[in-house]
Amino acid sequence: MEVFIGRQPIFNRDEEIVAYELLYRNSHVNQFPKMDSDKATIDVLIHSFLTIGIQEISNGKPSFINFTENLLMQDELDFLDSTKVVVELLENVPITPPLIERLRKLKERGFKIALDDFIMDEAILIYDELFEQVDYIKIDFLLSSEQQRSVVENKVKSTFPHIKLLAEKVETREEFESAKHAGYSLFQGYFFQKPQIIQVTDIPANLLQYFQIISLLKDDKTSINLIVENIEREISLTYRLLKLINNLTKRPKAKIRSIKQAILLLGLTELRKWIYLLAMYESEIQQKSDVFNELMYASLFRAKLCEKCARLNRKANYSEYFLVGLFSLIDVLLKSPMNAVLVQLPLSETTLETIGGAKTDMTPYLQFSVAVHHLNWQQIEPLAQQLNISIEKVLPMYEEVKVWVDEAMLMTK
Repeated sequence: MEVFIGRQPIFNRDEEIVAYELLYRNSHVNQFPKMDSDKATIDVLIHSFLTIGIQEISNGKPSFINFTENLLMQDELDFLDSTKVVVELLENVPITPPLIERLRKLKERGFKIALDDFIMDEAILIYDELFEQVDYIKIDFLLSSEQQRSVVENKVKSTFPHIKLLAEKVETREEFESAKHAGYSLFQGYFFQKPQIIQVTDIPANLLQYFQIISLLKDDKTSINLIVENIEREISLTYRLLKLINNLTKRPKAKIRSIKQAILLLGLTELRKWIYLLAMYESEIQQKSDVFNELMYASLFRAKLCEKCARLNRKANYSEYFLVGLFSLIDVLLKSPMNAVLVQLPLSETTLETIGGAKTDMTPYLQFSVAVHHLNWQQIEPLAQQLNISIEKVLPMYEEVKVWVDEAMLMTK
């Protein structure tokens, strides 16, 4: 499934890029399509943090992301990294005491707040309380009048000098110079650069499996091992979970060696929030193709057989063997070079090298799983001997793993 996101740079007075605004796009057409604003923001968050990666999109710079009133007030979004996201209030968000209190809490957590397409309304009497929480005010130079702009500019200069004014939709050198003269320190618009469209391939998810995991997470008595088992059956969720761990600013240096370790690092509370968000996003995705289903089947088969063989040989890190099999076709699923995918995953060096095609101690296990999947006896026999697996056990292993994969795939139909 192809996914898209728009990215428009924000410049300072020296015309240096200091941030980006991330914009919803659903094709190569460089404009916002007619759709629900909540859904648009959710898509931007999913693609930014889990599909593409916020570091890859913003090059380490802050990302301005639009929020509706509904999403802004939801606690499920509290997991966002305050060092990477600037919360941008859409112009239609009502200015109310509950909103200001919510902004205050976000500020306490380190978030920067921006007002989008802002124009002052004389009927609103609590601007002072609002401006105390605001870091940026964006003013549309294309649609606002000089009088409307000057009201905001004078208010900020006289009472709230901590607020940075951002001139957006700046389309000429004259407008840029005029904005600088009026005290604006940030600029955005076609004069500098049109939004870029970033396109990547995403792994379609199994929505039903997501809902089952949500159900498990609602019960505090649910075994962590049961949660792990359900997540392992969904390659999309496993991939996104590892990317999320890799994007955490306070992630331990230790490499991930199992899905269980990844879940414990993230925490069940944060996992629950992300899965809620993912389920909202996945509710409208395209149907998976036959090619995808075959690749998914092969990935799950390899994963389970690698793990089973590692257990037979008493490997303490058998969970890593599962990951080797699971991600062995990730480049084909994402239609991206393997090295570009693996650099985003916090797996051990040996795991990454094995998936990438290097010869390691884990390689024969992956080769054996591929051979068994295709029942290629010419390759099975020498590999089975190398792994000390009796040839008589191969067909029973094949059938057992096939049952496990069939059950996992049944959830997608």
